[in-house]
Amino acid sequence: SGEKGYDCSQCEKSFRLSGHLKKHKITHSGEKKYNCPQCEKSFSESGNLKKHRRTHTGDKPFDCPHCDESFSESGSRKKHKLIHIGEKGYDCPQCGKSFTQSGSLKAHKSTHTGEKEYTCLQCEKSFSQAGDLKRHKMTHIGEKGYNCLQCEKSFLQSGNLKTHQRSHTGEKPFDCPHCGK
Repeated sequence: SGEKGYDCSQCEKSFRLSGHLKKHKITHSGEKKYNCPQCEKSFSESGNLKKHRRTHTGDKPFDCPHCDESFSESGSRKKHKLIHIGEKGYDCPQCGKSFTQSGSLKAHKSTHTGEKEYTCLQCEKSFSQAGDLKRHKMTHIGEKGYNCLQCEKSFLQSGNLKTHQRSHTGEKPFDCPHCGK
């Protein structure tokens, strides 16, 4: 019937299966018993730790069946595949730009309004996206969550770590459009 018979007593969420409710309740307790052996992050679910560990290993087990791209998360591959079929699904009512995720559309809308709803409590700097605030907060505590396993360098963003790792491997994923090197 699609009814959700298991309600969380601490918030508005409800679940079809009791096991899902039990798993959800951990988010309220703050218990994080799954620890990353490579950094100090911890997680309430083993699956989230498994996903996180890929940021250290660079493992991308989810391949696109249409091209050579691969992804560390199945959801990222699913979003990427929409490119191949030309479907996006979330259109900006102001400018018509299309997005594959509702969150991306929401973030984009702030470019029209100038709204910055995420504010740092330490310095009062504001951001239009939660991820930008999260990254900014790391500058206050000096934490850089992405560490190179081959040297002592660490980075605030996974993309910067990935770029840096090429200095160890010698990988050059881009060709010069003029000379082909």
